[in-house]
Amino acid sequence: MADGKTSETCRESLSEPFGALIEKAISLGWPEYEVALALTELAEAYVVKVSARIIIEGSLQSQRVSERLKN
Repeated sequence: MADGKTSETCRESLSEPFGALIEKAISLGWPEYEVALALTELAEAYVVKVSARIIIEGSLQSQRVSERLKN
């Protein structure tokens, strides 16, 4: 699991390009609330994708350990 310093560094790294993405969308005529909603939905979908992968990887690792213990 990421520690606070790593998370902060990641946020700092993403802050400028994230802001540029927001500004680009607004400059294309999208209302700020639509941009915020779209970004929230995209972030939520990404969290679900990553979470699912972590769950699957954990399950596979558990199965491998279980199989080793049987042998």
